Amino acid sequence: MRVNEAARAPARIALRIADTLAIVAIAFAVWKIFVAPRSFFAAQAYPAPAAAFDRLDGTAFRLAQHRGQTVFLDFFATWCAPCNIELPLVESWAARNPRAVVLAVDVGERRPVVEDYARRLHLRNVALDPGNRARALFNVIGLPTIVAVDRRGFVRAKWEGLNPQIALAMANAQAKL
Repeated sequence: MRVNEAARAPARIALRIADTLAIVAIAFAVWKIFVAPRSFFAAQAYPAPAAAFDRLDGTAFRLAQHRGQTVFLDFFATWCAPCNIELPLVESWAARNPRAVVLAVDVGERRPVVEDYARRLHLRNVALDPGNRARALFNVIGLPTIVAVDRRGFVRAKWEGLNPQIALAMANAQAKL
């Protein structure tokens, strides 16, 4: 009987480790979806860089010209699978909130590729960053990443990776910033 219990000890330890990892994963998901989108600590804010982008419609977008408004910069690429899921969510939120400034910024791709992609996804406000400069300016590591700039021109939030509740995060930012 003792041999049998000794043989089961590693299995019990493995199950406890698996349970702990599951709890950590659930806690992270809860934080990412429900807590982080509501956290806009002024102490963590920093001045937004003087970014300017060419839009697909031929006009220029200058971040500095939007002082007094909350601006959402949605960095994406056409090859990014999570971006393909999140962009329609962001576009839908932007359509329901016409006073919000939402700019989808394609990083590192040629205009014809982005034009075709924007046409297929019915994206309205798309800018180009073919030189990938904005990723360094806004410290964008992965895609998709959304950066929220408050009315005073400070970066107040950044959401990295696919977030199915991105509309909630943007609504909270729009209300609080």
